[in-house]
Amino acid sequence: MNVNRTTIFRLKQRLHETDTVSGRPRSGRPRCTTQRQDRNLVRNHMNNRLLSASASSRQTRGRNNQCISANTVRRRLSTSGLRARRPYIGPILTPASPTFKVRYAPRDMARGIASNGEVSYSVSNLDSALTMLMAVYVYGEEVKDTKQIALGNTTGGVEHLW
Repeated sequence: MNVNRTTIFRLKQRLHETDTVSGRPRSGRPRCTTQRQDRNLVRNHMNNRLLSASASSRQTRGRNNQCISANTVRRRLSTSGLRARRPYIGPILTPASPTFKVRYAPRDMARGIASNGEVSYSVSNLDSALTMLMAVYVYGEEVKDTKQIALGNTTGGVEHLW
């Protein structure tokens, strides 16, 4: 079992004395939140990514009906694996998003969706302009106006198709 025999002896002795093998109460200040409150904190922050720790601390009451500190909320979130990060602003890309964009971008460019007849697509790191152009041939959709497709400036990691 890869366990030292003194560990087995102590567990057996503790079971005989206290009828349980769980740890004994230790010295130190008791936690101000229960395990259920900790789970609710994590759930609230997972559901609302814009919720700050200070706002969450004002909403949560501790064991003795007192407000808990924002640092306590940060520690509870940190122990559960959540880190404080600025939320991403923009569309959240799923694995299907680049495929959707690659499939329908040539068709939209051929139709001239925009009012001025031009459609501008921003291509992220997940898919490149080459896959966008290959979609014309893979999916059999032809672009009537080939002058509308041109590779723009690729500085900053973003390519534009017009």
